[in-house]
Amino acid sequence: MLETLNILDGFDMRALGNNSAEYIHKSVEAMKLAYADRDAYYGDPKFNKIPEDVLLSKSYAAERRKLIGNTASQEFIPGTIDGKRPRHPVEMDIARTKIDEELTASDTTCVDAIDKDGIVFSATPSGAWEPSVIAGDTGIPLTERAQSFILVPGTPNELGGGKRPRVTLSPTIITQEGKPVMALSTPGGDNQDQSLIQLFLDVIEFHMNAQAAVEAPRFQTRHLVSSFDNHAFYRGDLILDERIPQSVQAELASRGHKVSTASKWNSGAAPVMVHVTPGGVIEAGADPFFYRVAHAY
Repeated sequence: MLETLNILDGFDMRALGNNSAEYIHKSVEAMKLAYADRDAYYGDPKFNKIPEDVLLSKSYAAERRKLIGNTASQEFIPGTIDGKRPRHPVEMDIARTKIDEELTASDTTCVDAIDKDGIVFSATPSGAWEPSVIAGDTGIPLTERAQSFILVPGTPNELGGGKRPRVTLSPTIITQEGKPVMALSTPGGDNQDQSLIQLFLDVIEFHMNAQAAVEAPRFQTRHLVSSFDNHAFYRGDLILDERIPQSVQAELASRGHKVSTASKWNSGAAPVMVHVTPGGVIEAGADPFFYRVAHAY
């Protein structure tokens, strides 16, 4: 999430206009670059040296930003660090079979809370959905997150004894001058970071309240190595909320994006958010299209 925001920091996103063709294009292209780095560099830090100081730096983001042109990239391009560019999993022998949506893994939830003293909590519980395997007679279900490992030698996220797979879970707390001002999270697998970036920009750049940000139309790409199932990838993929104008859809398609649409009831995410306004008012928002709720007491 932070790498994508660093890349976008070089553009005047507010001036582009919320969900304009240029806004969506630049956002998606930045996400593609960040996901290429994720797929090529991320793995259990006990087994890999992840160059996070470089990946999350402003100078690195500036170099990555130069790769964003006017047309949709169909490539998977991890960045070069210390003169070396790692091989991306797409360049290796990785499964490409795409599984029917009805059969793919699912079932994650999330919760965000803030109290009167400003203590903030954000969580995204996931990983023991059916049919889970119980460890002997312990009653402890084994997480299915092991499917996020990749069975390709040489990748940071390669399956190995004692290793933890990288995960998609991204509960987020945002601070300003050391004080928490926002907490947000969502289910959605590889769509989690993408949705949360859009919520963040809706609030920060377009001054939406929490509920308006959560309800606003969103977009997502699957131009990445899926974290689940057979690790499918969809070059140039762009899924738009059907509420986004057809003129915008047409322009994005003309730029080479492989555009499809999804109902607001099937966005692939279900975010919730709490936000402390500059005046100290606490807002809460929850996705009504996925039966999420917000409460205050």
